[in-house]
Amino acid sequence: MAVCARLCGVGQSRRCRRRQRQNQQDQGSDSEMDEDEEERIVGHRQADVGVGGGGGCGGLESDVPTAGPSDACEYGSGHASSISFLDRTSTGPPHPQSLADLPPELLVEILSLLPGTALPNVALVCKKFRQIVNTETIWRRRCTEEFGMKDDLRKMEVGGVSSRDLYVKRVNPRVKSGRFMKLLPDYEHMDYRDIYTHLLHPYRHILGLWQPDIGPYGGLLNVVVDGLFIIGWMYLPPHDPRVEDPMRRRPLFRIHMWESQKATVECMYGHKGPHKGDIQTVKKDEFSTKCNQTDHHRMPGGRQEEFRTWLEEEWGRTLEEIFHEHMQELILMKFIYTSQYDNCLTYRRIYLPPVMPSDLLQPGLFKGTYGSHGLEIVMLSFHETSARATKLTGDPNVPAGQLTLDVDLSRPMVLPDLEQQRNIEELSRLVLGVHEQVQREAQQQAKSNSATARGAAEGACGGDCAAEGAEADLDALSDRPVFSNTNNPPEAQPFVLPLGVMARNEVYPRTCRKCFYGTGLIAGHGFTSPERTPGLFVLFDEDRFGFIWLELKSFSLYSRLTDQLAHAHAPNMERFEAMLRNMQSWTS
Repeated sequence: MAVCARLCGVGQSRRCRRRQRQNQQDQGSDSEMDEDEEERIVGHRQADVGVGGGGGCGGLESDVPTAGPSDACEYGSGHASSISFLDRTSTGPPHPQSLADLPPELLVEILSLLPGTALPNVALVCKKFRQIVNTETIWRRRCTEEFGMKDDLRKMEVGGVSSRDLYVKRVNPRVKSGRFMKLLPDYEHMDYRDIYTHLLHPYRHILGLWQPDIGPYGGLLNVVVDGLFIIGWMYLPPHDPRVEDPMRRRPLFRIHMWESQKATVECMYGHKGPHKGDIQTVKKDEFSTKCNQTDHHRMPGGRQEEFRTWLEEEWGRTLEEIFHEHMQELILMKFIYTSQYDNCLTYRRIYLPPVMPSDLLQPGLFKGTYGSHGLEIVMLSFHETSARATKLTGDPNVPAGQLTLDVDLSRPMVLPDLEQQRNIEELSRLVLGVHEQVQREAQQQAKSNSATARGAAEGACGGDCAAEGAEADLDALSDRPVFSNTNNPPEAQPFVLPLGVMARNEVYPRTCRKCFYGTGLIAGHGFTSPERTPGLFVLFDEDRFGFIWLELKSFSLYSRLTDQLAHAHAPNMERFEAMLRNMQSWTS
């Protein structure tokens, strides 16, 4: 209560400071003046300090400023008048003794800088603050700055939602005519405070990037504020093999204000428009969706029609156009597995990797080719001397969440001339030479660690043992073959795929910046017998890289996902690495 009194200048009587000063000046008058008299006095004082018709903003008839497009006086001339108010000499009106003595337009400017969660407490200070906090301008700014809602609710067009999703045809059997009911909030009876209080703030925890728990397939969900809605967009890779095409988006759910002070969750899955759904927060960084009307997902033609529609959306072609029998089996398996969930899914939060000055290129999300499995989404991140690509979408062989590429940035390689690059045997000799050296060093390191552990246990090792271990490490480093001039690496190298290496996308860059030794994860169906196999990481430019899988004689081309993803950055590297560990445990 002491803080409230200091802010507003009131005592236990809950009257503003200006009323107390007026009472002191009129000691012979009744201290309990009515509300009309108070407003008259406040109006005279505003006129005395220049806040009125002569200020160019129009007269203020009361303490409460009016919200709307013409709030220029709150940010323009009103600010100037407040400065002159504060700069008056002692011969004029007294200086303001508290925040409550400031002009209303200046209070609106000040309070609009506070987070929305603090405004209800400010409203408890006094009546004037309660009136100011109800100003539409303040809540519009909170919606804009905290959640990215940038336009006027009463003028905006809903973005990212088709007209089919916004309108539902209602047929009146008596009239026998079509009637359309608009599935939009009532603009005339909705304000920014309602949007903030009942939509944005309650669902703020689900904004950002998420990975659905769909077995080995995973996925990428981006929950954003889109117009008057919160929408969960499932991000799908382009149709194979067009890796440089933009991502495709499919809405899975949306949340909006169906009526004042009530948010409604709707499932967007299926082909019959929005219908009833539900969202539950399971625990921190995890939530689940549930469809309450799964019959909306069914199609008149049954499963065959659903499969044909899904295939066209997922692959952009018919089953007859896919000649590879193994690929047909994989596609049918994915449809059967994923369609059983009916949009009743659990999602776990994922972060974009932090950016470090030493990174080889900007980390982030990339689309990559994976042979018969089509295009998949990976996350490229940097960890000291290594670059790692983790799957966000996966397949029955290597599921989502696994480390698909592990690149050793301490082992750069210079490619031979173009004629030798075309020879797969020459490239294999170079890469396998580094691979064997890495294995020898790992074995020597393991022996050294074992000897050190034994010596510590026996207490008999001493300095001679440590010296022998250091000599062994120096010998290992001296035996390491050098495949590049690290003092003066070339800016660009000509690049061509070796003959016999399969590439889903033949349109790849013919020059590269750098190449490094790395390993890729391969496994049998059901993630059986996983192993890391050597390969060559090829950096083309800031937005593209590739990997040659030597054992598979296959080439994967990766292209950056350029969408702007809000609420997705990791707070720090520790949180990001913990997220990667958890992600791998989901599918292990």
